[in-house]
Amino acid sequence: MSISHFLRSLLCVATLLSAALFSVAAQAQVTRIVVPFNAGGATDSYVRAIADEMTRRGIQTIVENKPGGSGMIAADFVARAKPDGLTLFMGSNSTLANNVVLFKKMTYDPFKAFTPVSHIGYQPSILIARADAPFTSLKEYVAYAKAHPGQINRASVGAGNITNLAGVMLDRAAGITTTHIPYTGDPLAIQALLAGQVDVYVGSLTLALPYTQAGKLRVLGVFDDKRLEQLPNTPTLKESGYNLDAYAWYCLVAPAGTPVATVDKLNRTINEILQDKEFVAHASQIGVVRRGGTPQELGQFIQAEYDRWAPVLTELGLAKKF
Repeated sequence: MSISHFLRSLLCVATLLSAALFSVAAQAQVTRIVVPFNAGGATDSYVRAIADEMTRRGIQTIVENKPGGSGMIAADFVARAKPDGLTLFMGSNSTLANNVVLFKKMTYDPFKAFTPVSHIGYQPSILIARADAPFTSLKEYVAYAKAHPGQINRASVGAGNITNLAGVMLDRAAGITTTHIPYTGDPLAIQALLAGQVDVYVGSLTLALPYTQAGKLRVLGVFDDKRLEQLPNTPTLKESGYNLDAYAWYCLVAPAGTPVATVDKLNRTINEILQDKEFVAHASQIGVVRRGGTPQELGQFIQAEYDRWAPVLTELGLAKKF
C-alpha cells in the first residue's frame, strides 16, 4: 500500500469516526421533559405539544413519563439530574407547593432543588360524574352524599394533586364525606369512571369533553370564576353557593444550578411557542389557558401558591397526613 493510499484511508477512517462522535454528541443533546403522570393525560398531551414545538425550533425535545408518589418520583429524579438544561421537570400545584405541607417526608425541597424556567398554563378543575350516577346536578350530588356518607367513591391522581384537594374542599364546604380513590393519571381515573368503579372525579376538561358530549359522563360543576365556553350550561361552584375555585397549573423547572443563559434561552423559546398562532389554537382546543412570563415571575407565582394553599391544607387537617 502506498503512503498516499494509506493516508487517504486514514483520513476516511478519521472522517467516519468524527461523524460517529458527532452523532453521539448530537444524541446526547436531547432535552427531556419529565412528566409525573402517565402518558395520554391532559397534562401530558399539552407538554408533548410544547416538546414538539421546541424541537421545531432547534431544541430537540422528548417527553419522559415517571408517574407515582404524588409526583415526587419524577420531581426527585429531575432534582438529582445534571444542571445542564437537558432535563426539565413539568411542575404543578402538588409537586412544587402542596406536597411540602401534605407529606411527612420529602426527598427534595421544591424551593431549593429547582430553577424556575417558565409558567406554561393552567386548567380549571371540573367535577365529573358517571352518566348513570344517581345524581345529575351538584345539588343532587350533595344531597345523595349526605344520605349515603362515605359511599361515593371519588377518584384523583394523587393526595397532593388538585384533583384530590378540590374534592376535599367541596366535601368540607358541603358537609359531606366521600371515599378517596387515587390513580396515577387522568386516563386511568377517567377509565375507572367510565367503568363505574368510581362515582366522581375532579379533573380537567381535556379528556372529559368527548365523553360528556357523547353522554357517557356528566359535568356537575366548574371550580372557577366563570363558566367554560365548552360547557356553557354547567354552573360554577360559586354559582351553586360554594365559594371555591381550584385549578391545575403547569410550569417547567430545571435542576438548581442550571446556568442563567441556558434558562433564559429555554424561557425565550417557550414564550415564543405560547404565542404561536397554531399552538394557541391547539391549547384552546384541549381546554388549557396559556401562561408565560419570566423565570422570576414563575418563582414568585410558586411561592404565592404555597402561601395560598398551606393554610388551607392545614385547616383541612391534611398537614403531614401522608
